Amino acid sequence: MEIYLPIADLPVNVFLILGMGLAVGFISGMFGVGGGFLMTPLLIFIGISPAVSVATVTSHMAASSFSGALSYWRRRAIDFSLALVLLVGGVGGTVLGVWLFALLRRIGQLDITIGLSYVVLLCAVGALMVWESVHAILRKRAGHVAPLRRPGSHNWIHGLPLKLRFKQSRLYISAIPVFAIGVFIGFIGAILGVGGGFLLVPMLIYLLRVPTSVVIGTSMVLTLMTMAAATVLHAATNHLVDIVLALLLMVGGVVGAQFGARAGQKLAAERLRLLLGLLVVAVGLRFAFDLVWTPTELYSIRAMEDGP
Repeated sequence: MEIYLPIADLPVNVFLILGMGLAVGFISGMFGVGGGFLMTPLLIFIGISPAVSVATVTSHMAASSFSGALSYWRRRAIDFSLALVLLVGGVGGTVLGVWLFALLRRIGQLDITIGLSYVVLLCAVGALMVWESVHAILRKRAGHVAPLRRPGSHNWIHGLPLKLRFKQSRLYISAIPVFAIGVFIGFIGAILGVGGGFLLVPMLIYLLRVPTSVVIGTSMVLTLMTMAAATVLHAATNHLVDIVLALLLMVGGVVGAQFGARAGQKLAAERLRLLLGLLVVAVGLRFAFDLVWTPTELYSIRAMEDGP
């Protein structure tokens, strides 16, 4: 059963798209990540253009993070003052990312930029996750206890000026690194169609020493707002958000996340991180393969956009 995607301008199998949403939702529920860093590559692999994939996944990420943020808000596990500073930087990074996205698309360098960015990002992050997980598993087998990173402990970041007090996180730190992290997450979200949670959560925990009790909820608030902003900007400036595709992905994602959350509770945290790291590396290597492999059709024809 096929359905035509008006913005992507091609027919796709409905069950294939629902299955992709189900699979990524399952992975998201199991590992506690947004899944945008997997959904965008999968859409590209089945023939949807990188531009449409990125713009559409931002709407999917905004919708999926809404329910999560609402749940954490009810449990009072969100630091809204920290989220506000992150959001100010995140919106600025999103605007910059959408502007660069449109510029690269106009000069015909968007697809290669997205591909190379995914190779570098996924391979680097995945390799770090595998390395950390293997060491954690070996430490556990040897009976060694990993040193605790206590909230509020100091490093060089805590010596920067313009300090603010974040009561929910029990922190008194500079607003500069918080703002910079928000800019970075918003920028890569607009360019690559990823919520950034798999990067934001470690940065908040290991760089700013934000307590884990509030870090996930705070991360979801930033993801919700930046992805919503990116969706609006992509729709208004680039006209690339395919609502039909987004709705199909959302349906599959909601169902898959429920089963993934149950499966994730049965595995140890170290093994979960190891599996996720291997999955991230595999997707990055697949992108690298597509970039260097000679295509079956050396030439393609596409309509040029009208000049100014």
